[in-house]
Amino acid sequence: MVAPKPALITMKLELKHLENQAQKVETRAKGKRPATVNARSRFRLDGALNPLPRVELLPSARPTFENTVSLIMAPAADRLGYWGTPTSTLDWCEENYVVSYYMAEFWNTVSNLIMILPPIYGAIQTCKGGLETRYVLSFLGLAAVGIGSWSFHMTLQYEMQLLDELPMIYICCVYVYCLYECFKQEGVVNYFSISLLLTFSITVSVVYLLWKEPIFHQVMYAVLVTFLVIRSIFIVTWVYPWLRPLCFTSLSLFLLGFVLWNIDNIMCDSLRATRQRLPPVVGAVTQLHAWWHILTGLGSYLHTLLSLQIRSTYLKHRPKVKFLCGVWPVLHIESQKTS
Repeated sequence: MVAPKPALITMKLELKHLENQAQKVETRAKGKRPATVNARSRFRLDGALNPLPRVELLPSARPTFENTVSLIMAPAADRLGYWGTPTSTLDWCEENYVVSYYMAEFWNTVSNLIMILPPIYGAIQTCKGGLETRYVLSFLGLAAVGIGSWSFHMTLQYEMQLLDELPMIYICCVYVYCLYECFKQEGVVNYFSISLLLTFSITVSVVYLLWKEPIFHQVMYAVLVTFLVIRSIFIVTWVYPWLRPLCFTSLSLFLLGFVLWNIDNIMCDSLRATRQRLPPVVGAVTQLHAWWHILTGLGSYLHTLLSLQIRSTYLKHRPKVKFLCGVWPVLHIESQKTS
């Protein structure tokens, strides 16, 4: 039997009271663990962006505090899955646990394969080519970022988020060292540069662990990428101009990925609404954060090939780009030097 109107009024008053309690608990909890920052629209407790469902409750169905908090904080399109409530400071636009009970963001997870498998193959080929360990680390570092990103988007847990974000800083430091030390004699190690980059990595890590602000990480990452872009353009403009196609292809892919990343953040509500009207397979194409993974993964891979080709050319090896299965670019290095 549906509850009479006086009972409904009582339940609404109780819900309002519990909402106020939830606000107080959330305020007291600040500082104890990172608050979740959603890439999609911020939630307001008044329900303007995420309205509470209007339901008629049976007199015996009295709400609990935990249920009310869950009702207020969780987006309607999201679900709880195997890994439980997200603890990360970021939650992206893909609806949680919609495709798989075991993957919080299915498409954002599997799109990381492009950052895992090709770089591992590249590391093996680099070892066979006999070039310095720094280039093996470049490929393996990219694979580590892919594994960390896979873990983060699969679980949306804070620890896995760190496994995704901090290696992005570390691998960019390796890229910076490779690109700025590419015109040195073989076997020469610049310990000052290594110390500087190591200090930068440790400082960023410590600050980010203490000050759990995603924008800080994004700014530090952007600083490193800027150094890479400047150096790359300088080399292909003044030193090895025949490498411009590879360089600008890498930069263009990365830039396109960055544009889609921003669109995914800014227009999340519209993208989600569009996906509701599309078949699941077609809707997957609108997962722009997954495209960010694919495009930046390919762009980073091509940047590693560019850096490797610059170095091997300077050392008078004979680098040659080949296409694995006629599709995927790999760099074949002949250890025999030209005369």
